[in-house]
Amino acid sequence: MALEMRDRCERCEVAELTETSPARICTYECTFCVPCSEAMQDICPNCGGELVARPRRGAVRVGAGESS
Repeated sequence: MALEMRDRCERCEVAELTETSPARICTYECTFCVPCSEAMQDICPNCGGELVARPRRGAVRVGAGESS
């Protein structure tokens, strides 16, 4: 199951977050820009969980998941 790659910071609602831009997420996929995350000491205001770097998606591999 893939992460929901949200495109706006949930705190400032201004920062545009592309799939390749740095962002911070918690285990519930709450998403924040780096400056907002740092201002909150990397703690999610919604669940109290740790905010960590959101992984970036790589290129989709052709034939991934197919068995030979």
